Amino acid sequence: MLADFEGHPVTRELLQQAEDTLHQNLIKLMGPDGDEEILRKTENAQPALLTIGYVAAAYLAHQGKDLPAMVAGHSVGEYTAAAVSGCVSFEAALKLVQTRAKAMAAAVPAGQGGMSAVIGLGEEALHTALKGIEGVYVANDNSPGQIILSGTLEGLTQAEEAVKQAGAKRALRLNVSGPFHTPAMHPAAQAVESFLKAHPLQVPKSPLIMNATAKLTENTEEIAHNLVAQITSPVRWRESMEAAAEKGITTCLELGSGKVLTGLASRCDDRLTAHALSTRATIESWLEGRDALNTSS
Repeated sequence: MLADFEGHPVTRELLQQAEDTLHQNLIKLMGPDGDEEILRKTENAQPALLTIGYVAAAYLAHQGKDLPAMVAGHSVGEYTAAAVSGCVSFEAALKLVQTRAKAMAAAVPAGQGGMSAVIGLGEEALHTALKGIEGVYVANDNSPGQIILSGTLEGLTQAEEAVKQAGAKRALRLNVSGPFHTPAMHPAAQAVESFLKAHPLQVPKSPLIMNATAKLTENTEEIAHNLVAQITSPVRWRESMEAAAEKGITTCLELGSGKVLTGLASRCDDRLTAHALSTRATIESWLEGRDALNTSS
């Protein structure tokens, strides 16, 4: 996950700040010698994702100097987006996500809930297939034909069979430790709400598109409310990308580990082009390409 960010003074300092704030050896855990099984645990994965996303955004800002027109993040990525927007400091965001992660891990005992990806089935057909199945919720509306379900293991088993019979191409159980974005996460939502009441947000420098509403906002009360709401409600990513396109966005940058959201962007709205910037090299290459295009035009 660290890629080459340890080699730059600005990002190395941020990585050290994350370790000092979280009181854990995050750099080793995220590095090539880290234990992947330990890293995948909710209480470790969420702070790690926040850290690498924020570090990549900080390097981009250091190199390019531009503020994003708007920011958004998927699930825990929304907290990274809030930090990048400036409405919460990096240190406070780390503590907030650590609070969220620990509370989510504790909300449901291990092995009593999970998530499944449903591929190739429309929203209406999916909801029809799920009728009568208890304990299963839509957790992520990622793109047309890709919806993530969350709930009890028994319910997910029934749901996977039902959506396949309804015509889904695939129904895949995900490697996660709980039924995230469902009412079962209510204790975690309460923990995050308490943290945010004690640590008021600042007005963001860039507006946020929120998971729970798929709407753009700069209002700190709305941002705080939605950071809590998203823990127990679906991530409306498809609608969020459509909202970005409607506001005139044409280029999306996915910062940090992975490139899943890059693949989803144009599927959500064909007006969007996305780039995955997960290393210093990819960030520099994208900036060079942008600058060359601006110079030629």
